[in-house]
Amino acid sequence: MDQICVVTTVVDARAVADVIAAAAVAGRLAACAQVGGQVDSTYWWQQGVETSTEWSVQFKTAPDRAAALVEQIRASHPYEVPEILVTRVESGNPDYAAWVYEHTRP
Repeated sequence: MDQICVVTTVVDARAVADVIAAAAVAGRLAACAQVGGQVDSTYWWQQGVETSTEWSVQFKTAPDRAAALVEQIRASHPYEVPEILVTRVESGNPDYAAWVYEHTRP
């Protein structure tokens, strides 16, 4: 129970980031979510290089809730091909890992 998953995505507006973050926490798919400041992203899209301003969202969840969280993010994400990254990490604080697990129970 000392492992947690960190799920990250980016979206095109702060309001969208706030809605996705709040929905995940309210639905107990994430124990918490942080919306990060603007980032400038450069990427390939439709045969060309694009640059846009995006907002990052980082969710902390229990490993057994990560797949459901990813599905919820995909369902509500405004992008055709959203970036959703899942990283399993060891928590440096077992109490924090237990808190994440407890607050992601349906």
